[in-house]
Amino acid sequence: DIIPQPLLDQYLSMTDPARAQTVDTEIAKHCAYSLPGVALTLGRQNWHCLKDTYETLASDVQWKVRRTLAFSIHELAVILGDQLTAADLVPIFNGFLKDLDEVRIGVLKHLYDFLKLLHVDKRREYLYQLQEFVVTDNSRNWRFRYELAEQLILILELYNPSDVYEYLRHIALTLCSDKVSEVRWISFKLVVSILQKFYTNNANALGLNFINELVVRFRHCSKWVGRQAFAFICQ
Repeated sequence: DIIPQPLLDQYLSMTDPARAQTVDTEIAKHCAYSLPGVALTLGRQNWHCLKDTYETLASDVQWKVRRTLAFSIHELAVILGDQLTAADLVPIFNGFLKDLDEVRIGVLKHLYDFLKLLHVDKRREYLYQLQEFVVTDNSRNWRFRYELAEQLILILELYNPSDVYEYLRHIALTLCSDKVSEVRWISFKLVVSILQKFYTNNANALGLNFINELVVRFRHCSKWVGRQAFAFICQ
């Protein structure tokens, strides 16, 4: 009674492979693009009407379809709430993390938005996976690493200082030594945000350890780029 049943049936049939051959080759992409809007209209109590269609689209052979879903999965998580997100979206999210870079970038751009909606225990599981974003299909794809640094600055607030020290510190230091200057610049901000995290949470010992590591790694670096990095971090 929210929308006419024939209209919903027409929408759900957009994933039919026969439609791609007879109506429009990009019909599945249009279906994926509209899905958050349809989900919002139907409400979370009617998610079961869309669940199978969403899973079909998430495993579509065309990466453009999966990419479209990856860019909007955080929006869908807001619509569905934490329980449905944990049950139905997290497995698909995990699949996107291992997909092509063109799909992974969609997840990466809104990583903070998605993670903050998860339960604390579920969120901790992703600490191990965040470093996988440093590796890309194409090493020249530096914007991917830039985006990672930007997201990590936001993500710091979701984890406690010891988790940041154990997992995120390594990623930050790797990005600070990137071959591309744009990535290094944003990574210096990330390093400073990590230090800020330690000291605002009274984790002074972790902060001091991190500073000593920065001194050894950059201040005493044999290459001028490393020493320059140290100057910028101090600044």
